[in-house]
Amino acid sequence: MTRHRDPREVRPRFPFDDPWRLAQRGVHPDENARDETLFSVGNGYVGVRGTPEEGAPPGAPSVPGHYLNGFHEREEIAYPEGAYGLARWRQTMLNVIVVTRLSVRLDGAEVRADDPGAHDVERVLDLRAGSLTRRWIWTAADGARFRIETVRAASLSHPRRVAQTVRIEALDRPATVRIDHPLDGRVENRVETGDPRVGTALKGQVLQPVAHGVGDGPGDGPRRRLRMRAPGSGMELIALADPELVWEGTRGSARCTAHAEPLRADLRCDADLPAGSALRFGARVVLLDDRFASDLHAAAAAEADAFAADGGIDGLLEAQRAWLDPFWADADVAVEGDPSVQQALRVAAYHLLQGTGRDGRTNVPSKGLSGEGYEGHHFWDTEIYVAPFFLHVAPEIAVALVRHRIASLPAARARARELRHDGALYPWRTIAGPEASAYFPAGTAQIHIDADVVHALARTVEATGDEELWFEGGAAVAIECARFYRSVAHRGPDGAVHVATVTGPDEYTALVDDNHFTNAMAAATFRTAAGVVRRLRALDPERAEGVLAELALGPDEAAQWEDLAEAMHLPVDPVLGVTPQDATFLTKPEWPWGGARDGLRPLLLHHHPLDIYRHQVLKQADVLLAHLLLPDGVGRTRLRRDEAYYAPRTTHDSSLSPCVHAVHAARLGRTGAALEMLHRTARIDLDDLNGNVADGVHAAAAGGTWLAVVQGFGGFEVRAGAPCFHPRLPSGWTRLRFAVAWRGAVIRVDADRERTRFRLDGGDAPVRIRHQREPLDLEPGGTEERPTPPRLRGAIFDLDGVLADSAEQHYRAWKALADDLGIPFDREANQALRGLPRRASLEAIVARAPAGTPRPDEEELRRLMDAKNRHYRRLVEGVTPADLLPGIPELLAELRGAGVRLALASSSRNAPTLLERLGIEDRFEVVVDPASLTFGKPDPEIFEAAAEALDLPTDACVGIEDAASGVRAIRGAGMPSVGVGSAETVGEATIVVADTTGLTLATLQQALRSHAPDG
Repeated sequence: MTRHRDPREVRPRFPFDDPWRLAQRGVHPDENARDETLFSVGNGYVGVRGTPEEGAPPGAPSVPGHYLNGFHEREEIAYPEGAYGLARWRQTMLNVIVVTRLSVRLDGAEVRADDPGAHDVERVLDLRAGSLTRRWIWTAADGARFRIETVRAASLSHPRRVAQTVRIEALDRPATVRIDHPLDGRVENRVETGDPRVGTALKGQVLQPVAHGVGDGPGDGPRRRLRMRAPGSGMELIALADPELVWEGTRGSARCTAHAEPLRADLRCDADLPAGSALRFGARVVLLDDRFASDLHAAAAAEADAFAADGGIDGLLEAQRAWLDPFWADADVAVEGDPSVQQALRVAAYHLLQGTGRDGRTNVPSKGLSGEGYEGHHFWDTEIYVAPFFLHVAPEIAVALVRHRIASLPAARARARELRHDGALYPWRTIAGPEASAYFPAGTAQIHIDADVVHALARTVEATGDEELWFEGGAAVAIECARFYRSVAHRGPDGAVHVATVTGPDEYTALVDDNHFTNAMAAATFRTAAGVVRRLRALDPERAEGVLAELALGPDEAAQWEDLAEAMHLPVDPVLGVTPQDATFLTKPEWPWGGARDGLRPLLLHHHPLDIYRHQVLKQADVLLAHLLLPDGVGRTRLRRDEAYYAPRTTHDSSLSPCVHAVHAARLGRTGAALEMLHRTARIDLDDLNGNVADGVHAAAAGGTWLAVVQGFGGFEVRAGAPCFHPRLPSGWTRLRFAVAWRGAVIRVDADRERTRFRLDGGDAPVRIRHQREPLDLEPGGTEERPTPPRLRGAIFDLDGVLADSAEQHYRAWKALADDLGIPFDREANQALRGLPRRASLEAIVARAPAGTPRPDEEELRRLMDAKNRHYRRLVEGVTPADLLPGIPELLAELRGAGVRLALASSSRNAPTLLERLGIEDRFEVVVDPASLTFGKPDPEIFEAAAEALDLPTDACVGIEDAASGVRAIRGAGMPSVGVGSAETVGEATIVVADTTGLTLATLQQALRSHAPDG
């Protein structure tokens, strides 16, 4: 059956009444495992799934879990058929000591939220308070009522600390209370063998006891400790807990006792609860592993003492909000008009924060710290999908992620040496640094990981201005990755640089040559490494030479990298006009879309990999991801063609994919399609669209939600080193607000449907941005405002029938050629050629030849086109300014006065000559040469090229045409249009005028206001 669901067909499970709270009412046993993921709490080091304190409802699916980022077991991978260089060790993030389990009994009866006597049950993950709260009313057998509330939090200020409380209020009568809180080391990981996305976890009890004990502490009872060890990795951790009792109302009596054994340390508190009073029991827990302390017991005890001194659990909860307030001030993205997206944005940001390491020694497991999917490994998801979010909302976390990759450079170097290559090769999936993927076609073959790491490093330096990162190991990463690519690339007989036998981001296409993403990113790595060498020497020549000497940089290495980058094989298919995903992708058969083999998703669970590899079918964005990461040099034409080709061939079986398509669709003006892709990304966890939320959140999709909104609908990107914005609000949205950190300052963007406001907070220098490609200088503390809808800044004209009527000369030239060839041709036949380029016109005439007439070969076709052109040029020698069509001189004067820039998009190669004869060549900044185009009208390329040459967005330009093919080209460019002529001919235009006297500045402005982008 289909595993992936369409978000349009799924009813949201959580109410939208408060976008700062993920709230659930009632008990939902069938959804329990999913909800354990969504209601997890964490702080980047500790993660605790949202399993109820009393345990899951009987029979409900449950994956109770407590995790420490990077704490793992290691075991040797057993290959039925081995080979040299395969990954040797499996790494699995371990489910560690349970510290949040609480058992409550009132007068001997167990209290549970899933009891028949429980009502008004509610669970809330408060995104601003940083805590998980559960509340319900429990009714005893005699009808007496008790209010129960539990609170759980993982400290964001002190990542080793976890708080767990239960509050019991006697509403009707007194009761005896028993509370049990264990530190339970009897834990196992989930075992899953049917889904490679989950993997096969370790079986049985892995953690082994090291020490346990009960002692004195600053709490309201004895301190317990439990210390355990993972035998394969040798890693050790300790859990230490102090109890805390708080009375409200009349104080009753209470006594806590403890007992410890090798796998468990129990605490029991017995109390007498007076009527109308409340007792809150709390456990102050410290979790710590030996990566961060040589003496675990002493370090944990000191942390526990500090926990008490800092105000205990109340102090922790107060600090949570104080920590989160400034985070949300910069991280929050506010969307008005779409509550489902608003809820998803905040939940996604919160889960990213909970699952991301912030210490420079830990990374982002692909499921965060909310589940065991992918065995807790981190991937390139970090650099490409998660890091951009933090880079622009909490840059210090992005820097910590970069430092983690710098710290793991020795393992990457060792892997490259093992594979007998130079430099360093970062792993596809890992916890501790070495490659852990047993499936090399999708693992080791993804050598683009090096480039992803370097890309993130370069973007971090660019956005923060922190060039010390280069001296502090960043240069070594860039240089070693460039060396690796140099050692795997080769020059072909064509003189180009090729990279053979790799797998790009699309895992449905493996072990191919010249994957575009890999080649493009490798070229970028070469350029970055060479640029770093120059930059180090410019910043501090003496320090630079020390760094470069340590890396044994050869005298010509940097120049070699630049040469390799320049020669990298990055073709565009001449027939289709699209970027080939790899050397053979375009030659493969199509996937049987809509057939019996196509109905099950994801494909990887229902088809052999080889069957998938043999077809034109994608798991996720590949070429389009390259365009997102490397936008410089990728114009609208290339993006449009590639998106149109690859989007229908992409299954989005990977959660990494929809956000990329959302960004590009939004930038192409197709906001309806972009919104659909955004919902697939944003709601993937909240609505369990992929059917696997029980395994943990999709961290990459959480980052992708931010990318889709901010980079897609907000139009944020960095081009040529400058922040650029172009807000495009989809239907239903009334306002979009977000912030972008940039070099010590924060650019705040507030866009509604009419105006966009920019404010620069912090920093001590102006920042130049671009709004719809228009430069805008922001002063610290200052605000600038611009229209959100594009204003008229460019007009792109066809020539024949718009500026002047040279159709007669064209007709006479074609007529003369047709007569010479003995082909019937008249004025009616000539009408069909309007708007067509020369080659297409000649093909249409040749097609009219009598049956049996030999078709001219390519050389003869070129000769005929030249002959027609010579005849035409002779005919237009008599053209003068008097031949401008009525109203055109006045229009050009109006546009000049309004500062509207002009371009000519004519299929005629004689257009410059005609402009000169007409006396208006000085008014046109740009004349597009049809010879430089891949396709002529009705393809939009000519109008896109004109706008690009003017450095204007297409939706800030108006195209003017008199031919149907030209109007279709303008529409395809996402540009408003004015059609000159009859509605039968140019009726698809935004506005139609009968003749050129209707062309005025007001007409063009009206066309722009009336333009509705293709949604």
